[in-house]
Amino acid sequence: MSNTKWTIDNAHSEVAFKVKHMMISTVTGYFNDFSANIESDGDDFKNAKIEFSAAIDSINTKNSDRDAHLKSDDFFNAEAYPEMKFTSSSFDGETLVGMLTIRDVTREVELDVDFNGIAVDPYGQTKAGFEISGKINRKDFNLTWSAVTEAGSVVVSDSVKIIVDAQFTKQEA
Repeated sequence: MSNTKWTIDNAHSEVAFKVKHMMISTVTGYFNDFSANIESDGDDFKNAKIEFSAAIDSINTKNSDRDAHLKSDDFFNAEAYPEMKFTSSSFDGETLVGMLTIRDVTREVELDVDFNGIAVDPYGQTKAGFEISGKINRKDFNLTWSAVTEAGSVVVSDSVKIIVDAQFTKQEA
């Protein structure tokens, strides 16, 4: 079977993260500028090669002061490290394993994948949908800023949930 290429449909996809704030609420953020490609040998996407990148400068938590703090050297350092990248090493249909690079750190991560199937849209384009989720420890990637409240609560938890809803468009040969 020939190799099929798929490109993310940004208008129908979102890349989000969730982190506990003061251990009592959750803040959600998004990357507005991202790209991803898949190369697969079959429609089940097993062993597909998946590449993803997001522009750190496009971070959006609906609070400009917080966004500026996240882009600073306390967290992502968007100036020195403008991109977050992921390259897959394996995909068995449910678990996606690959190397995630944030700042100057590259580590292997495992993400859970729900493949929602393939459909043809009203314009004749073939689409594939995925829900991808996982957790990372931000401190593993040198996102080390830390503060505690007067009561001793951590302001930002170390555990970060990653949630990606992705729709890909099949590229015609």
